Amino acid sequence: MIEAKGIVKSFGKLQVLKGIDFHAGKSEIISIMGASGAGKSTLLQILGTLSTPDGGTLEIDGTDVLRLGQKTLSVFRNRKIGFVFQFHHLLPEFTSLENVMIPALIAGRTEKEAKGAAMALLSDLGLEERMSHKPSELSGGEQQRVAIARALVNSPSVLFADEPSGNLDSRTKEDLHRLFLSLRDRYGQTIVIVTHDPQLAGLCDRTMYMKDGLFLGEENAPEPESGNVPVPEVPDVPTDDRP
Repeated sequence: MIEAKGIVKSFGKLQVLKGIDFHAGKSEIISIMGASGAGKSTLLQILGTLSTPDGGTLEIDGTDVLRLGQKTLSVFRNRKIGFVFQFHHLLPEFTSLENVMIPALIAGRTEKEAKGAAMALLSDLGLEERMSHKPSELSGGEQQRVAIARALVNSPSVLFADEPSGNLDSRTKEDLHRLFLSLRDRYGQTIVIVTHDPQLAGLCDRTMYMKDGLFLGEENAPEPESGNVPVPEVPDVPTDDRP
């Protein structure tokens, strides 16, 4: 589904990614962990086609995305990729339903089709009674679920999430973590999550650890015991404030 090789990226004289290889299979959930400044978000932006690497190759769903022109790439991104961020980026003047409809309308679907798809997703995510509410009238967890519905409205092949639960309280965070597992089961997306949260990482199929622009290694999800999902320990990665 996603195949990246030799990804490098610099900002001025600072090399942030130093030859990253990354693979994610269909319907796989992968978390990427590491200290601030390790290059996690930069890698996610490149994998999501929001940023261009200085070198390397990237294929998503069989398409060499680095060879696409800007217009073609925008269409590909809109139809094949969904994004969820820590801060929901919902448009404050629109209702939940309208926020979710927007990507479908951009993709050229009729208003009827877009509305139907948006309503179905919001209902599926437990927001039947909140469709007419604007973001300021929603809780943080509800806003994040609206953002997830927006990311899913065009049935993308891949869902990228950058610290999706970083701004939520512990109970809402746990609900959101479980939601990601159910999304894969319902819709079959490949999901790549950048997170500092070991609980969320412990729910994923694989966890990959970054330090100074390279992967240190990875850990497969352990088998649950007695219904409890173990949380893998994060390697001893010193924190710093580099980009």
